[in-house]
Amino acid sequence: PTSEASDTADAEIPTNLPSDCGMDYIPLATMLATGQLAEADQFTRDALIVISGAKDKKRDFVYFTDVKNIPSTDLATIERLWSKFSGGKFGYSVQKKKFRQSKGDFELFCRRIGWTTQDGEVERKKRWFGASEFIYDVKKAPEGHLPLTSALRGTSLIKNLLNHPVWDDEEW
Repeated sequence: PTSEASDTADAEIPTNLPSDCGMDYIPLATMLATGQLAEADQFTRDALIVISGAKDKKRDFVYFTDVKNIPSTDLATIERLWSKFSGGKFGYSVQKKKFRQSKGDFELFCRRIGWTTQDGEVERKKRWFGASEFIYDVKKAPEGHLPLTSALRGTSLIKNLLNHPVWDDEEW
């Protein structure tokens, strides 16, 4: 193949996107492939609500106790897409590595992946409501910056996601 063909090969949208609950991940793959990271991030949050069973319970958010209901197949598909289209820079496995490097210190973890900002002397979490302060750019964002997981209800949701059994499987 010519070098031009190999440059675009990475942007090809995979069609083998397994789901144990009938979720269609082609929109996510398309958003990530075309650099629509804010939209892909929202799709990921919405997908977690569906695949965790929270939507069936008429909730539009995921409790940390719902994480155990998320099929490994689906989480692995989401992870592969984020990893593929960010060159390995984004995804839960990257966040898990950063969390481990932070020795479980959530504030340090947030700092390392760019989820905090300075307001004068005060460090605070970045806002994603209204005008988002997060960086939806693969080149500019720190490693592990995306996908975002709301810690508004505490850190239990993200800690449970990062401890999902799928990450124990080398194949995810």
